[in-house]
Amino acid sequence: MITLSLPSPAKFIPPSSKSRRIRNPDFEALKDTLIRQANGGNLKQAISTLDQISQMGFNPDLTSYTVLLKSCIRTRNFQIGQLLHSKLNDSPIQPDTIVLNSLISLYSKMGSWETAEKIFESMGEKRDLVSWSAMISCYAHCGMELESVFTFYDMVEFGEYPNQFCFSAVIQACCSAELGWVGLAIFGFAIKTGYFESDVCVGCALIDLFAKGFSDLRSAKKVFDRMPERNLVTWTLMITRFSQLGASKDAVRLFLEMVSEGFVPDRFTFSGVLSACAEPGLSALGRQLHGGVIKSRLSADVCVGCSLVDMYAKSTMDGSMDDSRKVFDRMADHNVMSWTAIITGYVQRGHYDMEAIKLYCRMIDGLVKPNHFTFSSLLKACGNLSNPAIGEQIYNHAVKLGLASVNCVANSLISMYAKSGRMEEARKAFELLFEKNLASYNIIVDGCSKSLDSAEAFELFSHIDSEVGVDAFTFASLLSGAASVGAVGKGEQIHSRVLKAGIQSSQSVCNALISMYSRCGFAKHGFAHRAVELFNQMLEDGIKPNEVTYIAVLSACSHVGLVDEGWKYFDSMSIDHGITPRMEHYACMVDLLGRSGSLEKAVQFIKSLPLNVDALVWRTLLGACQVHGNLQLGKYASEMILEQEPNDPAAHEAGCSWMEAENSVHKFYVGDTKHPKAKEIYEKLNKVALKIKEIGYVPNTDLVLHEVEDEQKEQYLFQHSEKIALAFGLISTSKQKPIRIFKNLRVCGDCHNAMKFISVAEGREIIIRDSNRFHHIKDGLCSCNDYW
Repeated sequence: MITLSLPSPAKFIPPSSKSRRIRNPDFEALKDTLIRQANGGNLKQAISTLDQISQMGFNPDLTSYTVLLKSCIRTRNFQIGQLLHSKLNDSPIQPDTIVLNSLISLYSKMGSWETAEKIFESMGEKRDLVSWSAMISCYAHCGMELESVFTFYDMVEFGEYPNQFCFSAVIQACCSAELGWVGLAIFGFAIKTGYFESDVCVGCALIDLFAKGFSDLRSAKKVFDRMPERNLVTWTLMITRFSQLGASKDAVRLFLEMVSEGFVPDRFTFSGVLSACAEPGLSALGRQLHGGVIKSRLSADVCVGCSLVDMYAKSTMDGSMDDSRKVFDRMADHNVMSWTAIITGYVQRGHYDMEAIKLYCRMIDGLVKPNHFTFSSLLKACGNLSNPAIGEQIYNHAVKLGLASVNCVANSLISMYAKSGRMEEARKAFELLFEKNLASYNIIVDGCSKSLDSAEAFELFSHIDSEVGVDAFTFASLLSGAASVGAVGKGEQIHSRVLKAGIQSSQSVCNALISMYSRCGFAKHGFAHRAVELFNQMLEDGIKPNEVTYIAVLSACSHVGLVDEGWKYFDSMSIDHGITPRMEHYACMVDLLGRSGSLEKAVQFIKSLPLNVDALVWRTLLGACQVHGNLQLGKYASEMILEQEPNDPAAHEAGCSWMEAENSVHKFYVGDTKHPKAKEIYEKLNKVALKIKEIGYVPNTDLVLHEVEDEQKEQYLFQHSEKIALAFGLISTSKQKPIRIFKNLRVCGDCHNAMKFISVAEGREIIIRDSNRFHHIKDGLCSCNDYW
């Protein structure tokens, strides 16, 4: 039976504080003001409004905190974001999923993965798909790629179905050689779910997977072509990745195609395509794009400015940094990126290392803190200058800023010591490295090779092969080491390993092989011819030569007097391969003509060039004049060097040599008498001169370009800085140790010959590094086989 009854009277529930607050017009007005301020980016005003709400006795609601946190994330104002988190913890409000997700994103952007992880772990049942996605992205953003992948798998096991943001985050985490295979598995999952062809973010992540994880531009382009929607970000990504992986012309083609489809390039697009225009042959287009940058009113942008600085630094034919410096000087504001760009440009261009160090001094005077890339470039500059003293001061600054342990800084320190001939310090720096990567091993192998310690280089090679694997650079360094000591047998063994490893198509390995056979060609001319054969084989196999390849093959032609072949290869550079010759190539041709005795033709060649050549070319001619005793042309070359570089000691026939002894660096100049031990040095020099004359040494007075008597010419020869340094080494170092000398110029022919005799007469091992190479002199023989 149905019983009808009146409903009991409804229980009166007083409105909650929350209800009262929501209906309060004062609160609503303040809340609207706060939201408007936060959305407009006026965070300080918004925080003041938040404080005003609290002072009026109201508790700010979750909507207010959500809007403020998202504004902090958007404007990257992390300090205020942390302040909001603190205020939220002190308030009676319990954060909901939306607020907690925003906090994960905030700490993710800050790089504070530990705090983000704590918030995520504390959420428990409050976690949703956005929470998982934010945490996957956080780990990927903080360089914890494996954690990102594991969290993705945990999410799937937890029962959440991934969306486009989860896929794009985890695929980005797999954009490395180590995790690329995992990325491919997730790619298959994305295809099954339909996100591959429906979402731009997933498409961009896949482009990066193939470009960064596999260096596979063809697959990246296939992904790009299959994307139904391509926005400016997608086009910019493709242009940037093609540029970064050396496909500069393809990057430019993509840019032109993008513009033809109606997209307007932004600062990131211009940065990507300008980087591509740093490639030889694209500088004219780069200048046109510079005009486009000015029309787009982006010339003041630091990101674009850095790309312009880099482009002009790399693309000018005459090696000048003038255009690059003009762009830098016109930039209204400088940050660490712009300072690093100009410093790196000077270091990479060569012959400007001291200017790079001066810029560093200006940078720190302007209170801009260098980053790890800045320090890496500066240490390379000190290595080029063979000045570890300045390098150690710069490294100490890196230590203070906590950047010394960053791999690129530590590796550059090793390289600096190796280039300065201080292999003991290089080995110590290498051993102290907490995490040695392939680059670290390659640098120490290259250092051992160039310092003529090929035995240690080959020993390290075996260790690397078993520990981290070798790459093209490792083989190139070992080939360079074999060439340095004339060990063509070792070079041929490495050549066999190259073929076995299947990397004979690597451009850097091909260049090193050509150079090795070329330089070993002085002992056996057949090897220099082998270098030319390798070059021809390289072309037949479809391997594109670059500027370095042509330097190596032109040097090979110079070594064995192949003048006609040299001309053929020089012409083919621009005609067949579109490579614009640089100063190094012009110097090779002058060297080729000079060695063959065609000094007048060398001068005619220089005068016929479409631009003013720099001091490098004139120094090459001066060296040839010294070899052939041509006083008139030698004077002319000296005058031209002085015109280009007034302070260049090569033009004055005056260089500087130095060596380290008793924990100090001792410098010597031509005819130097300022050293405290000058008397003992010259006494030793006179004794040595008599000794070596007795065993066959004859001073080559033809190398003295002054018009004086032969006896005075002989005196001039024995006042050369390297001979004075050697005499000091003989009286200051143990007989068991090699004498290590550095010279800022190429060692003169007579000094080189005298040192070979001295090595016999005194029973000493002599290592001299001049501006061209190391010379390892022992028992009357030099590793250079009398070619430098």
